[in-house]
Amino acid sequence: MASPEPPIRGAYGEIITDGKSQKYCDQVKSEVEEKTGKEYTEYVAKQYRIEPAGGRNFLIKVHVGGDDHVHLRVYEKLPCNGGGLELSNMQQSKSHHDPIEYF
Repeated sequence: MASPEPPIRGAYGEIITDGKSQKYCDQVKSEVEEKTGKEYTEYVAKQYRIEPAGGRNFLIKVHVGGDDHVHLRVYEKLPCNGGGLELSNMQQSKSHHDPIEYF
């Protein structure tokens, strides 16, 4: 299977389903749980999109049990800016069928 085309700076690329975003989700899980007031036993990244922008923005769909999903916007800073991840925003009460679009 061919790799998806790299996104253009300032635009989100194609939806990717290879599971590589799980490590980003895991790093912000405690913050997600704090914001939602819930503890997730199921927390699996299903799809994501990337936007290169002075670092990388990720839009990630995460399955959190049953029919429930959350959408995360995670920013990965460039190493010259200290590196690390930030949970920029999130949406709750999403379903498997909801598209992952900028919010």
